[in-house]
Amino acid sequence: MHFKDYIWIIMKYAQIVIGPAGCGKSTYCSTIQKHGEAANRTIEVVNLDPAAEYFDYSASGDIRDLISVDDVMEDEDLKLGPNGGLVFCMQYMVENQEWLNDLVNCPGEDDYIVFDCPGQIELYTHLTVMKDFVRLLQQWKFQVCIVYVMDSHFVVDIPSYIAGMLTTLSVMMNLDVPHVSILSKIDLLSASSRNKVEQFLDPSERGLSELIDPNPWMEKHTKLMKKIAKIVDDYGFVHFMPLNITDETSITEALTFIDIRCLQFGEDEDVKTIDPPDPVDDE
Repeated sequence: MHFKDYIWIIMKYAQIVIGPAGCGKSTYCSTIQKHGEAANRTIEVVNLDPAAEYFDYSASGDIRDLISVDDVMEDEDLKLGPNGGLVFCMQYMVENQEWLNDLVNCPGEDDYIVFDCPGQIELYTHLTVMKDFVRLLQQWKFQVCIVYVMDSHFVVDIPSYIAGMLTTLSVMMNLDVPHVSILSKIDLLSASSRNKVEQFLDPSERGLSELIDPNPWMEKHTKLMKKIAKIVDDYGFVHFMPLNITDETSITEALTFIDIRCLQFGEDEDVKTIDPPDPVDDE
């Protein structure tokens, strides 16, 4: 007689989807979930926006079950407005680790969770609450990456594009985990705007600083932009990936990049042994 060896492979991955309000974060989450369903792959989505009013994905968890901005604003002792209330909600969530742990840790299941986060940019650029959230996930053996979503309509000229890159760099430095930047709503751009965006989608190869036209009326401003662009050219820290949610190839490319380059999907495993079954007779 012998015992068969059994192991239980638990893989945990998390996309934390962030970006300015109205940039398309919830649409991204819904698109990724539906794409997974079509491929017979389970991708859970958790809403972490305590002020959310609508989303069309199937949420496996919702911060509003714990706390909402309306709850906080109605508290006469706190005296907080919408922005302060939202920050309070996120801090309250991180402090309630038992609730969060029950939400994200399901024994016996492979976990791939996409977190749909609020649009207040200060949560990611200089406050510590989202960094604390990331550290909690890492303590719970999640591979974590940031998906920063930027509305492509706001980066169709060089100054706006550079401003977007600086915000992205600020988030990267503050959260300090693998990061991918997504340009959303590409399918809604006009042909001329799409051509403009395509000129500088990969600044490390195209030379972003060379695309800045001299402006005699804003000479100092132009010099500053060129120097910033030169740094981006030299180091190649920021790369925006365009996402067309009407194109399955575009969705596949974005998800594959995140899985392989950012999360090492399927490579790292947390192996748990379980008790062997009853002895089996050799035949």
